[in-house]
Amino acid sequence: MPGGPAPYLELEGIFKRFGSVTALRDVSMSVSSGEVVALVGDNGAGKSTLIKVISGFLKPDAGSVRIAGREVRLTSPHIAAAHGVATVYQDLALCENLDVVANLFLGREQAGPRFLGPLRRLSEPEMERRARNALSSLGVILPSLRRPVSSFSGGQRQAVAVSRALLWGSRLVLLDEPTAALGVEQTAHVLELVRRLAAQGQAVLVVSHSLPDVFAVADRIVVLRLGEHVASFERSATNPAEIVGAMTGGRSIGLIA
Repeated sequence: MPGGPAPYLELEGIFKRFGSVTALRDVSMSVSSGEVVALVGDNGAGKSTLIKVISGFLKPDAGSVRIAGREVRLTSPHIAAAHGVATVYQDLALCENLDVVANLFLGREQAGPRFLGPLRRLSEPEMERRARNALSSLGVILPSLRRPVSSFSGGQRQAVAVSRALLWGSRLVLLDEPTAALGVEQTAHVLELVRRLAAQGQAVLVVSHSLPDVFAVADRIVVLRLGEHVASFERSATNPAEIVGAMTGGRSIGLIA
């Protein structure tokens, strides 16, 4: 953002090939702390591939990635997470049979004092306190932290997944179709969640097919087409028709819902 903070994430000249197919071609873009950038494009534009490069699931064939001004090699999701990158995929990767606290601390459970040799009980009160604080900081209200997440609505489950990223100190949050299959009210709650993330200083990159949602929440809109970064717009200085034109190469097909 001109005149704004330095980018938290910077991609320069990213290429990714799968055999003879070039999925990403010379892609450069950035996301700053406190900014929401929407990544849009038709099916096959390269959005999912780019997200997987940033999250460490795919290694680019060429190009550089800088986080907080330092060039890094995101060779695995674990390394990406160590650099403050959290990805919330469309399937959310929640354990539906576990409660909210267990999902937030899955794989990172906090242990209390020893009670029998090397054995320790889980520090349930402390885990619940931290879970409640993380949810509260995003304005998320749930009926109970001890109910299985399968009992919650799609919007509430999305809030749990996003709160997990915040709980573990992520500075860059990647959201893959966060409002897909949600109703109007649930979508509004999730979009407010995205705004709160940015207001707290997180850099947020949102992949979405819904232009109304993009225009409701994004500061900037980056357009991919056939693996290339073809346009970048300030949301306040563009309109859906212009975005669709960039996505389709100027073909007039009407607005995308």
